[in-house]
This record gives sequence, structure tokens and C-alpha cells, in this order.
Amino acid sequence: MRLFRLLKILYVVWRHGLLVPVAASLKRPWMTALARVLSVGTRTGTRGERLRTALERLGPIFVKFGQVLSTRGDLLPDDVALELAKLQDRVPPFDSRLAIAEIERALGQHPEQLFASFEVQPVASASIAQVHLAVLHDGHGEREVAVKVLRPGMLAAIEKDLAVLRMLARLVEWLWADGKRLKPRAVVAEFDTHLHDELDLMREAANGSQLRRNFMDSPLLRVPEMLWDYCSSSVIVMERMHGIPISQTARLEAAGIDRKQLGRHGVEIFFTQVFRDGFFHADMHPGNIYVDDREPQLARYIALDFGIVGTLSDYDKNYLAQNFLAFFRRDYKRVAQAHIESGWAPADTRVDELEAAVRACCEPIFDRPLKEISLGQVLLRLFQASRRFNIEIQPQLVLLQKTLLNIEGLGRQLDPDLDLWSTAQPFLERWMKERIGLKGLLEKLRTEAPQWAQLLPELPRLLHQRLQAEHDHSQQQLLAQLIEEHRKTRRWIALGAVMLFATAAGLALLYFRAL
Repeated sequence: MRLFRLLKILYVVWRHGLLVPVAASLKRPWMTALARVLSVGTRTGTRGERLRTALERLGPIFVKFGQVLSTRGDLLPDDVALELAKLQDRVPPFDSRLAIAEIERALGQHPEQLFASFEVQPVASASIAQVHLAVLHDGHGEREVAVKVLRPGMLAAIEKDLAVLRMLARLVEWLWADGKRLKPRAVVAEFDTHLHDELDLMREAANGSQLRRNFMDSPLLRVPEMLWDYCSSSVIVMERMHGIPISQTARLEAAGIDRKQLGRHGVEIFFTQVFRDGFFHADMHPGNIYVDDREPQLARYIALDFGIVGTLSDYDKNYLAQNFLAFFRRDYKRVAQAHIESGWAPADTRVDELEAAVRACCEPIFDRPLKEISLGQVLLRLFQASRRFNIEIQPQLVLLQKTLLNIEGLGRQLDPDLDLWSTAQPFLERWMKERIGLKGLLEKLRTEAPQWAQLLPELPRLLHQRLQAEHDHSQQQLLAQLIEEHRKTRRWIALGAVMLFATAAGLALLYFRAL
């Protein structure tokens, strides 16, 4: 079975004209020449386009793999990474009878008993799950909900394709000149973890609940409420959201929504998630983002599908803010220093060399008008330059880079003149002032106050214990010193006794000889 799947993969690779780039990457001229002969009559287009369509042909697991691979801008050429970022899950729905059976198994009741009404035909379908609409009795009337059901047999299908991917990774590492540097087995292992996490819908529900709490009072973003009494690892029920898909710009204009304002709001939402919360929606492609059209003047976003989220520590946030601001100001030396200080670049890296590499990445982009600059492209170029200096790209930052590319694409689709940099810079500068200034100090004190409140009453006892320990330690040192001095005295006394005895014996011997 695995051999048959491998043969199908090889056929798709050949059919989409990917033999030549694969053979060329192996750096064996005879293989490249043979691949060119075999590829006559195959599909044309850029290598990124052909790779994307090949992955779509191989099925949902390979589409997911391509999405994960698109986040590795440090490993892939720019054009391939950007093309793979366009991959979206579009697969036919599975039999609704299977969905009903899974709901009954997971929640203990048939949908007819759980819901006032249940739409058998799904409204959305992806590689991992599909969504049905329903109406729920919640004790205060009827409530519209969305029911997300895990696709049956996913675990078995995933394990089969993962086995093939592991085998291909070993081949890549063995045959490809850059195989070891690209760490294909590590990439597949990362993908394995990612897929198995998505198979647990409770994790997605928890992610959505956290994001909703973070933006509970926000005029910019709406997140559906999770109905925990109807959630399990294979079925989750959430509030139904009404809106217009963000990709349907004609409908947005017809609804009277200001697209320019919407673009600016998207940038603000992204940077708020990253720098205020350190918790961000990391799968913001057009299929997961809607716009609330009930109040067109607000232009509120609606976020859906929380299977992939990113998290950042305070250290990560500070590092990112300093780097972004340094980029805005063209302070490349500060960028280089930040990489070395963070430990992501080796300690022996020369600041001037890294500074020169960063300048080479950024200056050609800055020389264009600001509205033509892509922050995502800057990050991609920097990841490419990182190879030379053995800079370790942190996974959370790679995920952030993918999300930033999505945000930038959405923003420019809404407003082609969107200046992401000038929109983001005031936010970042304000955030840095709040973090470093008086407000940041007060916030830090407020956060640490519970720990200090618990610690302060114990300070006298802890101080007494410390002093007692130091006193005991001093006493022990004094006792040890006295013992050592006593030992030395005993040794001197013993030595003196021996010498006295020897002297007496010598004198006695001389006396007896004189007689």
C-alpha cells in the first residue's frame, strides 16, 4: 500500500514538471539531463505554482504539509514559500450520516434530540472537519449555532501519509546536497505534532475561548462563543456568526463597509494580538476571516477556525518590537546586536558582518515607496540571510512570519495603497513607551503585587532564617578552625615530644660513652 502511494506521488511529481528542479537540486548533471528528457510535455508555470498544484492533487494531508512548509521561509526560496502560502483546504464534504453518527457518539444524543433544527448539508468542509448549521434550545429561546465535526478515519489516513513523508524525508536527506541542512525529518516531525494537535477539537475550542476573552470589549474583532456543554474532542458547538467573507470585496462595498478602514483595523488587530496578548490567530487566510455587516461603520472582523495559534513570551515581544522599530529607522547595527544579545546568533558573530547582511536585505526594499514595501518579504529575505550566520529561527517567529504574510495580503486586497509600515509604527512606538515608561512600571508592579503581598509578611522570618543560617555557618567555620588549630597544636606537641626524646636519647648516649 505504501509503495502504491509512493508511485502515485512520483507520477504527480512527473506530471507537474517537478522532476527537473528535483534533479537539479541533487547536483548530478546526468540526472538533470534525464529529467529534462522525461519532462517533455508536462505542465508549465513557475516552480512554486507547479509545486502548489501537485500538493493539491495529492490530497488534504499534503495540502496541510505544504501549508506548514510555507512557514519555513528560512529553508525555502522566496517564490516557493509565497506560492505555498496560497494553499487552502478545499475538499469535498463527507457523508452527513457519518457526521450525525459522530455527533451522537460524542455528545450522547441524536442531533434531532440535541437541536431544535439541524442542517444535514454542511456549509463548509476542510481536510480535518466540516461544519453544519443548527438551532439550539438554550433555555432562553432558540440560538443559532455552528457544529464542527471531525472527519471520520482521519487518524488512520494521517498515519499512512506520514509514513510516506518520513520515507521521502530520509531519501531527501540522503540524496540532496542540502538535505542535512534542511532537516527534512525534523520538518516532518513538526508536521506530525501539528496534525495530531488539530485532531483534538477541544484544543481549538480552548484557543477560540482565549481569543474571545482577549477581545471581549473590542470594537474591532468578534470571536464566537464556545458552548462547552456541547464540546468534545471530535465535535464542538459554537455561536453562529453572520458576515461577509473578506475576500468578497464587491459585497463589502455594496454593504457600505470602508475597505481602507478595514485594512487599518486588520493591522491593528494583528499587532494587538502579538504585542499586547502574546497570543495570535495563526491561520488567517481569507476562508477564516469574515466581516460583520450589521454595523458597516464599525467594520468589525469575525475570526473563525482556531486550530493554529501562536504564542510569544515577554522576551519575544520585546525582541520583536525592538527589531521592528530598528527596521523602521534603518538602524541595522541595532538589529544585528539584538540577534546576538538574544542568543539566536552565535556569540562569536561579528556585529559589522551581520549588520552588512541585514543592510543588503533591507536597503533595496526601502528605496521604493513605502506603500510598495512588504514587511513579509523583508522577513523572508532576513530568514534567507540567516543561513550564513547559523542563526536559529525560533518556531514561534516563523509562525508569526506566515501570519504577517496573510495579514499583509488581506490588507493589500482591501486597500492596494495600504502602508503597513506607517500603520504599524505608531502602534509599536506607543507600545514600547508603555512597556518602558511609567505606565509600564506601574503595570509590572500591579502584576507582581500578589507575589509581593504574599512574600512581605514572611520577610522577617526569612531574614531571621538567613541570619541564623549565616550565624550557624560562621559557628561551624569557627569550630572547624578551632579543631584544625587543635590538630595543628597536637601535631606540634607530638613533634616537640619526639624531638625532646631524641635529644635526651642522644645526650644519654654521649654520657655513657664518656664513661
